[in-house]
This record gives sequence, C-alpha cells and structure tokens, in this order.
Amino acid sequence: QVQLVESGGGLVQPGGSLRLSCAASGSIVSINDMGWYRQTPGKQRELVASITRDGSTNYADSVKGRLTISRDNAKNTVYLQMNSLKPEDTAVYYCKADGLSKTTWTSFSAFSSWGQGTQVSVSS
Repeated sequence: QVQLVESGGGLVQPGGSLRLSCAASGSIVSINDMGWYRQTPGKQRELVASITRDGSTNYADSVKGRLTISRDNAKNTVYLQMNSLKPEDTAVYYCKADGLSKTTWTSFSAFSSWGQGTQVSVSS
C-alpha cells in the first residue's frame, strides 16, 4: 500500500507564490509518473502538471509559465512551485503517483495512489 501526503497549501494574494509538496511512502519499488491535479466544486478534477521519472514534464495551458513541477526520486517526492497566482487557481490540489509496489516477499503490484488534497486559495 502506498500513501501520499501533501503539504504547502494556504491562502495567498493574487500575484503571490506557494510551493506544494507531496511525499510518497510505503512498499515502493519504483514510481513512474507523478502529477498534480486540481478540483473546484461542481467541476471535474483536471490535470495541472505531470512529470515522468526521467523528468519530462507536461502542463495545462492555463498554468504554463507560472507553475513548475519537479521531483526528487530519492525522496519519492513531487513539488509544485506556484508563482503569479490568480484567483482562478483557487482549488483543492491533489497529487497522484503511479508505479510498482512490493506486496509480498516475491510479489509486486502496480499502484495508482492519490493524496488527500490541500486547499489553495488566491484572494485579496
């Protein structure tokens, strides 16, 4: 079982910055893709940014140039640096990780896990 714990959300004024972190723990063998998603009331969860194990990144058009995703493979942690924040960035942000975990001494299983979510609010 793999758990993801997010931190770093909060209230910030427009134009401000926040840094989100998400640490994965458990019987992890390897993590392939990691990503950040966000969701507002009444809307579907949407991809914000994703990063592969070798560092290739993908961003939603609405955040390009303002948000930067990175990861530390040794710490099983993914980050989201959020700059020039706008009120429309207000949402609950969730991290996600996909990879391989060890279930027994000789068995492995693919996993796809989500964090519990952290609130980001951008308001003056």
